[in-house]
Amino acid sequence: MPRTPVHGTRLDILEWLRDPAAHFPPQRHVDPAEHGVHAGSVAARLGVSRRVAETHLGLLTRLGLLRTTRIRRRTYYRRDEVRIAEVARMFEKGW
Repeated sequence: MPRTPVHGTRLDILEWLRDPAAHFPPQRHVDPAEHGVHAGSVAARLGVSRRVAETHLGLLTRLGLLRTTRIRRRTYYRRDEVRIAEVARMFEKGW
């Protein structure tokens, strides 16, 4: 099954968040490895509006693949490695 651009975008986001320091510029007040990155950084990396990035991040969060942390007025997103491993095992078993 070919990947759609939207599907590929979400996989890209998950991949970038595996090592946020390598894929996003430094952020003030937070450690990207500990807290994740905010939607503005993801939007800039994708070359889309913040609203589009928030849509992708929201879906990944609702699926349980990302966790959020609220610091000041921003929400930061990071991978939930345990949940990602669970989902990967489901697909390996032929879900």
